[in-house]
Amino acid sequence: MSGWPVGCFRDNRVLVVGGTSGIGNAIARAFIAEGALVTITGVTEDEVRAAAAATPGTEAVRLDVRDGDAVKASVAGLGSLDHVIYAAGIIRRGQEHDPEIFEAVLDVNLNGAMRVAAASRPLLKPGSGTILNIASMLSFFGGGMVPGYAASKGGIAQLTKSLAIAYAPDGIRVNAIAPGWIATPLTEALRSDPVRSSAILGRTPLGRWGLPEDMAGSALFLASPLAAFITGVILPVDGGYLAS
Repeated sequence: MSGWPVGCFRDNRVLVVGGTSGIGNAIARAFIAEGALVTITGVTEDEVRAAAAATPGTEAVRLDVRDGDAVKASVAGLGSLDHVIYAAGIIRRGQEHDPEIFEAVLDVNLNGAMRVAAASRPLLKPGSGTILNIASMLSFFGGGMVPGYAASKGGIAQLTKSLAIAYAPDGIRVNAIAPGWIATPLTEALRSDPVRSSAILGRTPLGRWGLPEDMAGSALFLASPLAAFITGVILPVDGGYLAS
């Protein structure tokens, strides 16, 4: 197959958990541009309202991924589903050595991904749908200030591989992208620190912070028929950071 499969996402139902901002929102916009029917979720009513106004062509709903019953009800309410993107995530830099905060970060970033995947599986099976998780550079490296975030993203990588095996008999492909250093609210503290920002840019061969939109092409590819024989992959989208 050569070239982009035009129309392959038209009228596909797509759920982007954590799609009200950042990487999730950029991926949601990319699916909308391809004609998909996109639902995005956020954790507060305010962010949901703001995202709905700022993201034409999408349905925005409130969802707390820590609430298993709410996840099941929200996913089931969609009726059908072709693609799921799990982009929900929190970070508590400097606080995650507190076991309670560590646990809270894992509950959103990792346990939430499992709740959404399990709830989505029955709806994805009829159409041999896809799941895309958002991993991180900290799926590969440790993070001294963010042990909870790093542990959760390492877990996302292993969860992705494990579910790829488990869901393959249903025809469901499960992959992840591992963003490099992307200009989102989660990295604001790093970007505002000249020393840390300089170190990151100095190691990134492409020499810049990534943009949320830089993740969209990889997300579309992994969900598309062009990636029909790809599952269990953790794809770095990092400007060359891991290679340097």
